Amino acid sequence: MKSHALLKRILKKTSAKEIASAMQLSISTVYKWAESPTRGNGIRNPLDRAALLYEITGDRRVINWICEQSDGYFIENPKTEQEAEDIIPATNRVVSEFAELLGVVAHAASDNRISREESEKIRQTWEALKGTTEGFVRRCEEGNFRKLNSEMRRMGKKKLK
Repeated sequence: MKSHALLKRILKKTSAKEIASAMQLSISTVYKWAESPTRGNGIRNPLDRAALLYEITGDRRVINWICEQSDGYFIENPKTEQEAEDIIPATNRVVSEFAELLGVVAHAASDNRISREESEKIRQTWEALKGTTEGFVRRCEEGNFRKLNSEMRRMGKKKLK
């Protein structure tokens, strides 16, 4: 979906006046965001600008920051390939990473308190598991488990050093 089309939908639920007031902009500027920038009076909107900032820098922290503002987390969709493999190794890897998370939590809570360092390790392990699980679900949808296994090995090495 194009950003201006999304903004057009948003303006059906949230008034342009409310947005303009909160952002200290004119109402006409907000309405122009909902028009195509290639036709008419449309202008580059904040969504396009954020996407352009990411495109220029290639720095995923831009996307992560936006997600964090809504108490979320960005999980990249894995690239698709057509090679297929058995599901068992991929399933075992997801279960293993989940067990690792449980182990990290159990170890951290063993003294009936969780330190900042332990909470950071829990977060790191959890974020890695979320990425792995998203990859697993995507690969299930595609039936492509060879790619999943290589992605999960790569992610495990990166995130849990």
